[in-house]
Amino acid sequence: MRFLLYILIGYLLYRLIRGLIVPARNSGKDERRGTIDEMVQDPCCKTYIPLRNARKKIINGKEYFFCSDACYEKFITDRGKGER
Repeated sequence: MRFLLYILIGYLLYRLIRGLIVPARNSGKDERRGTIDEMVQDPCCKTYIPLRNARKKIINGKEYFFCSDACYEKFITDRGKGER
């Protein structure tokens, strides 16, 4: 029984020391604003993607964000057909 108690105390000390030495990883949160990543919507497939991962394109002076080059190509094709 003592052995289990020593293991538990050792583990707790390990976690305490590790927490002091190794800085905590960023969990994607900013204390001032909530989350760091702003989400934008792809105009073609309507999915939401983080702004930092989006492909930004400026078309006729307006900013669009796409999740992939395929969505960008489909958007341009559909615009040419007058669907957008």
